[in-house]
Amino acid sequence: MFALAPFTSPPESEARLLAQAQRLAGYTLGELATLAGLPVPRDLKRDKGWTGVLLELWLGASAGSKPEQDFAALGVELKTIPVDNQGRPLETTFVCVAPLTGNSGVVWETSHVRHKLKRVLWIPIEGSREIPVADRRVGSPLLWSPNAEEEQQLRLDWEELMDLIVLGQVTRITARHGEVLQLRPKAANSKALTEAIGEHGETILTLPRGFYLKKNFTGALLARHFLLSPY
Repeated sequence: MFALAPFTSPPESEARLLAQAQRLAGYTLGELATLAGLPVPRDLKRDKGWTGVLLELWLGASAGSKPEQDFAALGVELKTIPVDNQGRPLETTFVCVAPLTGNSGVVWETSHVRHKLKRVLWIPIEGSREIPVADRRVGSPLLWSPNAEEEQQLRLDWEELMDLIVLGQVTRITARHGEVLQLRPKAANSKALTEAIGEHGETILTLPRGFYLKKNFTGALLARHFLLSPY
């Protein structure tokens, strides 16, 4: 029997990464936290990133807060995704912080969003609020790259949102913009302001923004790969 233990260094292959992720499926967050020596928060309101940190520890992720994939040597990003009892996403998925200045000449092919979503290890986690954090189970992993249709959806939304940013319309962008990708404020508090371009080309201060995948996109992705009822 293979002893279950966190990786002490980044995995050297996709196969080893996926095998470790598959071994975690079925365990509760509490069980994995105990084996790794991590305390379990009572809830995730103040510890929103705790689940990701726990899985990063188990899988040997190397990036931390650096602007590269979690498994940089493999070009793989880790995304935990809370799901309900039907396997449907409960929230949008953060991709990366959006650049609000210095965007002249940026193109989809070299964008940070495309870089982050080129290869993703999705790990569904039970996320229903009535389940205590420690009792939430880890689901089967999915190693994914966007197909041509998904890439086109992402590209069109990214281009629309970036056009609005470049044209000084960032403060008019809402979460309703974009079919599968949205732009939302991302800041610890309302005082954490950053520079952006205003309507007349002037520098303004606004909340940092982040790119997020909408639930319809991740829901369809999970449904297709896990043969769930259509999202």
